Amino acid sequence: MTTLPRPTTTLTADDARRIALRAQGLLGAPDRRAGVRGVLRHLGAVQLDTISVLARSHELVPYARLGAVGRKTVDAAYWTDTHAFEYWSHAACLLPIEEWPHFAFRRRAYRNRPHWNHELPDGVYDQVVKQLRAEGPLTATELGGAKRTSEWWDWSGTKVAVERALMYGEVVCVERRGWKRVYDLAERAVPGALLHDELDDAECLRRLVRLAGESLGVGTRADIADYHRLKGEQVDAVIADSGLVPVEVEGWSKPAWADPAALATPPRGRHRTTLLSPFDSLIWERARTERIFGFTHRLEAYVPKPKRVYGYFAMPVLAGGRLVGRVDPAREGRTLVAKQVTLDGPKAVPAVAQALVEAAAWVDCTDVRVERADAPELREPLTRELTALLG
Repeated sequence: MTTLPRPTTTLTADDARRIALRAQGLLGAPDRRAGVRGVLRHLGAVQLDTISVLARSHELVPYARLGAVGRKTVDAAYWTDTHAFEYWSHAACLLPIEEWPHFAFRRRAYRNRPHWNHELPDGVYDQVVKQLRAEGPLTATELGGAKRTSEWWDWSGTKVAVERALMYGEVVCVERRGWKRVYDLAERAVPGALLHDELDDAECLRRLVRLAGESLGVGTRADIADYHRLKGEQVDAVIADSGLVPVEVEGWSKPAWADPAALATPPRGRHRTTLLSPFDSLIWERARTERIFGFTHRLEAYVPKPKRVYGYFAMPVLAGGRLVGRVDPAREGRTLVAKQVTLDGPKAVPAVAQALVEAAAWVDCTDVRVERADAPELREPLTRELTALLG
């Protein structure tokens, strides 16, 4: 058993919170020159999801860090010239294309997987690859069928085959067309220098553990494992050689690891005030979010409506380096509707109003309406603040 070094650095809970915010690009001046691609490389992964209320989650993530970046600009940054690839990381994520070799361990695991949820009919896989080679980029429908019904589990044989090819690394998604994946052969889309599975599992895992530590700033073993959905034992096997350093964080019951670069300079700078996607990597892991921010976060889109507490797509509000409330948004024409607002007291009113007005402008809304506040006495002050900001 590997003996791990004892921590020589102790962080306060506030130090850890600010380090985490800076690591996630939400403290200090954003790198606007690097733009959306810079955000992706800084975070290491941006989660994809089908839900679109204000915008899709992969658009909300750079918005939270850069402000009102154009939505077409966001899509072009991800998919044009293959600067990113879609793969299974924390969940279905966009990943920087240069990390393709470091997911070889996962591609190998998928190829060696004995059981699958969907059966693959004989001959269909080879047919899909042959058709992509002959005809170029195609959607699953253009390949011959996506779903037999509207249910996600009822995929056609063609859809099963092309998704299996994506998991194996033989196929990639080169763009989204009406949110449908457009598939092409990896050999055409991934730069030749990157298109290999030569790295062994240990080297892949070492890199992903290091990247997770850099993206988190500081985290426990569970935090680091969760970032790219590694197993705890995979983290244990490589963390001592990952370049991360052990630290103690006051109030944390578990040992922690930090990016040494995050410890080198105090985390200072301007805090971003913004709505966060429920799928934002700052708040991916519920236990970590509660530990760092004292904030319980749960997506309720898949919770039956009568059992929802905060709303269908409740977006946490970040202000002053803290999570100060939630907004469940909707759009009616050019009005952004806050169907339900949860505020952490009267002091949160100006920040929540600012976040709502900025988000409204980004999605081309000219008005904001508050339907309900969990603390009814704060609805009127929030409405007044919105009126003042909207002019």
